[in-house]
Amino acid sequence: MIGQPVLVITGGSRGIGAATARLAAARGYKVAINYAHDRQTAEQLAAELQATAIQADLSTEAGVLSLFEQVDAKLGRLSALVNNAATLESQTRLDSLDAARIQRLFALNVQAPLLCAKEAVRRMSTRYNGLGGAIVNVSSGASKTGSPGEYIDYAATKGAIDTFTIGLAKEVAEEGIRVNAVRPGFIYTTMHAKGGEPNRVDRLKSQVPLQRGGQPEEVAAAILWLLSAEASYITGAILDVAGGR
Repeated sequence: MIGQPVLVITGGSRGIGAATARLAAARGYKVAINYAHDRQTAEQLAAELQATAIQADLSTEAGVLSLFEQVDAKLGRLSALVNNAATLESQTRLDSLDAARIQRLFALNVQAPLLCAKEAVRRMSTRYNGLGGAIVNVSSGASKTGSPGEYIDYAATKGAIDTFTIGLAKEVAEEGIRVNAVRPGFIYTTMHAKGGEPNRVDRLKSQVPLQRGGQPEEVAAAILWLLSAEASYITGAILDVAGGR
């Protein structure tokens, strides 16, 4: 990659996304912080980091296209993508789910990363005269456990991300693009409050061999490593950041 690398972080205004934006900016990336609704938080972070906040609803194809068109216009040639944006809803069992909820989760947690990666590949692949690059998908430990009784639909979306990571890595390996994923465990973010249990990490941390929850910055460090030249011979990997769980 020539010059200052350009990084897009979806769902980049809070939690793991914000921690990744901070670390990436400190390491010299030009960062695009994508957000859906909370303009104030995103713009405050962008101002702090001298980054660029870009609003786009990634649950629609039009929103994905808008994001990457704005990146092209404002930041230039894309170097890297972190597919971080995701959602979950209130804890429940499968027999209480309806199709609308499942569709909402799959639109943002699965469809959006695939479409974002498509746009990234079109810009970074040597097949399209790009200079190469890297993609890191943010999965979840739920893809291994299934999250029974709480988030079985969310877990299913993250299982899809694991499979997608492996497939895309092989598909574009000869085109200068590396594709990897991180699989966070119990991390202190506001997502748990969205599911109805703000203190969920504290309840579950005894299940972790390291006997604690993780911090967003610890996941961000893994993401930045996978994006970096230090991981140049790694593609199709899924790195657990879960305290040994």
